[in-house]
Order: sequence, then C-alpha cells, then structure tokens
Amino acid sequence: MSNPAPLAARMRPQSLAEYRGQAHLLAEGQALRTALDSGQLHSMIFWGPPGVGKTTLARLIAQHSDAHFITVSAVLAGVKDIRQAVEEAKRERQYGRRTVLFIDEVHRFNKAQQDAFLPYVEDGTLIFVGATTENPSFEINNALLSRARVYPLHALDAESQLAILRHACEEEGWQCSDELLSELALQADGDARRALNLLELAMDIMRDRGDEQTIDADAVSQAMSHQPRRFDKGGDLFYEQISALHKSVRGSSPDGALYWLIRMLDGGCDPIYVARRLVRMASEDIGNADPRALRICLDAWDVQERLGSPEGELALAQAVAYLAAAPKSNAVYTAFNALKKRIASDPSHDVPMHLRNAPSKLMKAQGFGEGYRYAHDEPDAYAAGESYLPEALHGEHFYQPVDRGLEQKIAEKMRYLQQLDAQSPHKRYP
Repeated sequence: MSNPAPLAARMRPQSLAEYRGQAHLLAEGQALRTALDSGQLHSMIFWGPPGVGKTTLARLIAQHSDAHFITVSAVLAGVKDIRQAVEEAKRERQYGRRTVLFIDEVHRFNKAQQDAFLPYVEDGTLIFVGATTENPSFEINNALLSRARVYPLHALDAESQLAILRHACEEEGWQCSDELLSELALQADGDARRALNLLELAMDIMRDRGDEQTIDADAVSQAMSHQPRRFDKGGDLFYEQISALHKSVRGSSPDGALYWLIRMLDGGCDPIYVARRLVRMASEDIGNADPRALRICLDAWDVQERLGSPEGELALAQAVAYLAAAPKSNAVYTAFNALKKRIASDPSHDVPMHLRNAPSKLMKAQGFGEGYRYAHDEPDAYAAGESYLPEALHGEHFYQPVDRGLEQKIAEKMRYLQQLDAQSPHKRYP
C-alpha cells in the first residue's frame, strides 16, 4: 500500500547532515552552525521564500539540540494556543528540557498575539523560532525582533534541488535522468517543495500509463505545463521584482527591464498593475527629457485594457524598452517633491494681487489683478521681470531641467528667459 503522505513530506531530511541548501548558515564555521554545535540555542527568525526548508530546519535544530518541539501555525492559532504551548514548555522545563516553539508564518500574528509569548521568550521558558516570507523589519514587533536573530534563507540552487530529486527517486524506486530532473528543478525555481510536487506528479502520470519504474520526458513535460515561476503578488518578492524593473529602466537597460517585466508577467502579475507603474516611471525618471514616453505608456495601458493578453503584454514590452532607452530626467519629480516639502513647512502664502482674477468692480477696486502683464502683448510673448511665485519665494528655482533630450532645449530657453529677467527694467520685485 502506498504511503498517503505527499512526496515532499516523505522526503523531509531526518538530520542536519541530510539537509540541503543554506550553506551560508549551516556550513562549518558559519554563525548558526557554530551556535548549534556549541549548544547555544537561541531565538531566531527564518526569513525566506516558500519551499526553502524553514520548517524542516526548525525541526532539525530542535532535534539536534535535544529540545522539545512545538509547532504553531499563525494562520490558525490564537492566544489560547500560545498559552497551551507555554504550559507544555513549563512542564518540559521541570524535567530539564528546553522547548522550541516554532511559529510558521509568524508575520500573520498581530501585536497582541506576538506579545502573548514575549515574556516566556524573555525568561527562557521558550526558544522562539519563527518563519516568515515577509520582511521581519516591517512585520514583526520590535520587542520580539530585538530578542531574536534573523537568518535569511535563500532559494535553493540547482545543485541542491538536483540532489533532493535524485534522493527522492532512489527512495521511491524510480529512474529519471539528471537532464529531466534538472528541468524539474529549473521549473521549481528554488522551491524544493514545488520540485518534489512536480516529480510526484510525473510519477503519477507514469503510473496511469502502467509504468512504475522510469519517468520519461513526456511525463516531465506534462507535469511542468502551466506551472508559473515563483511570484508573490503581495509579498517581498513582488516588491523586489517591481523594484528591479524600475531600477533597470532608470539605469537605461532595456534587456534588464524586459527580463523583469516578463518574469513578473510569467509569475501571474496583473498587467494593469505593471501599466500603472510604467506611467509612474515615465514621469519620474524620463519626464520632459522625452515627453513621448508618457504617451507611449498610456497607449500601452490602453492596448492592454482593450485587447488583453498576449497582445497587450507586447505593448507593455514596447513601452518598457522605450522607457529604458529614453533620455533620463528626474527634474520634474525633484521639483514636485521639493515644493511639496516646502509647502508643508511654509505658511500659506497669499496669491499676489497681480495674479488674482478680478471678475467684479469691487474686486478691481480692491486691487485684484492690478499690474498684471498679459504675456502675449509683450516682446516674444514673455513679460520679462515678472514673478509668478509668492513674494517670499521670489528668485527661487525648483525645476532644474537637465542637459539631456528635450530638456536640454528647455534648459536653454529657461536660461535665456532668466537673462531677460535680469536685464528687464520692469522687475516685479527688486
């Protein structure tokens, strides 16, 4: 009778020696391994993507340290479950045994739940080990964070995944070439659980054909079909990839920008979200150096909404490549932020009288609009010496166009107009 447990569960390593990956923590001389070998068990947080062995490592650490192991899922547990774990730990302590309380997805605990076990971490009743896919800096209470060491776990490399898949085949009595196993590892994208799930699916496909010995290329191909790469629509990986896309555009790398765009789309990111972010990039990083960039991004957004995928995605790719290749300027973005900061810290300056509208006789009598110079009636349609800022800000320049793209021409014109202002006998303010 076959074991009903999933292959990934059956293949969990039984000792630290069997554990694959995370050599930066567990190799001889590394911080965590040194602490464990010297018996210095301490509270810790494992931070990394799914399927890299966070739960398994916590269990093996408890086993290696001969500690009682309690596991709690933050998705299902509440304060009552924590209290039960504390009572269990107190009983173990009476017999001289330490307790590791492992909390999976600890970022889902609210402040009250995190605070519930904090005193018992503090007094040594519990050794807390948390696992999270989210940045602990943002999701874990400072009080708890200060009492635990954060260990980042990385996606498994190809060699580690291949070793895990080979071991699974040996244990289950299957034959599969390293070439096909490498394809499964590549598709799993650093996630050991996913790699084993794909392998198990390939095994099931072969069993349905009456073969329980050899996994062929067709079974592997079927197992991998419609399996997206790692992507987290709301977590760290999501923000890491959109950050990489934005920085590639800013760094004028069409290849890098297209790579991250397609990675996000391949992982299931909403194309409309990408379109919105491209519009932002067009204004923030290209600006008036090439105003066409904004129009191209809006057109790509429109194509995506009208046609959907894949036609719309190609339009997004066109926009991404254009943004990356376009001349760069953050002059508008810088001016916008500088003025937001200035307005927030300054008093609310009144509109100068010459800039106010005067639709009534009373307002005209009070001086509204008095002295306003209609620019179209001036030489070159420019009222040299005039000011359009509050008097307290007169002479300040927030928008500083760069000498790239169209902004080079804008900068030349602004310098020319500033010369006219300096030479004008009709200066608004001396």
